Amino acid sequence: MWQSRSRFELREEVPGAPEDVRTFYADLANMRLVHPLVVAVDCLDDRRTVRGHFRAYRVRDRIPFGPLNLAVTYRATVLIAPGGVVHTEARQFPNVRLSGAVTFAPAGAGTTVTEVVDIEAPLPLVAFTAAQAEKAHAAMLAAIRDHFEKRSGGSGE
Repeated sequence: MWQSRSRFELREEVPGAPEDVRTFYADLANMRLVHPLVVAVDCLDDRRTVRGHFRAYRVRDRIPFGPLNLAVTYRATVLIAPGGVVHTEARQFPNVRLSGAVTFAPAGAGTTVTEVVDIEAPLPLVAFTAAQAEKAHAAMLAAIRDHFEKRSGGSGE
């Protein structure tokens, strides 16, 4: 089946220190709290390597598809590189791969989170996959911002 590619980039200002925001983002168990598609997360591996702090997960999503919700289980990995960039990868059936690079830059009293996601999927699925992923990740980043606003007692102005 022909593979196709897509990419999106999102930014969100989060009222938290870069290390705190990175730690929250990189622990996929937190995604149940902020990602609109994630239903369950199980950590399969957690170790330090020469490339950084590596974790592997089994993730269950529910993906809206018209009037139905499709249950999807897949493997996801997170690598926190020594420089602080978080590299993510999710592999789903049928031959769908999302790879991300996420940076956490100081911005005043908070952090600018920048997420670049590359998608590779069979041609008939790439547009749907990209649209669903971008929508879900925008909602996730906004929810991370809200989470940190509540922690800091911020008003969200």
